Amino acid sequence: MRGLFVLPAVALVLAACAENGSPAGRGRQVYLAQCTACHNSDPSRDGPLGPAVKGSSRELLEARVLRGTYPPGYRPKRATAVMQPMPQLASALDDLAAFLR
Repeated sequence: MRGLFVLPAVALVLAACAENGSPAGRGRQVYLAQCTACHNSDPSRDGPLGPAVKGSSRELLEARVLRGTYPPGYRPKRATAVMQPMPQLASALDDLAAFLR
């Protein structure tokens, strides 16, 4: 009888671990650690300093995160220049983009 309760619990734990190892799961970890000081912990909502970033393209992330610029022709959501480049996140951009999709 105990097995009926333990098996679903184990399945839930394994599913949670698998999600954290996925690109979106790793991107979520990067976002929570590096971005939520300015952006909302829910990327679909505006933060105290930064705008909502859900759906941001890989091109926009590369320009903003690595160089502190915008892609050609992009219109910023806010007219501020607070965000500093974070080139140390270069290897995490694909994961971050997967999370923000």
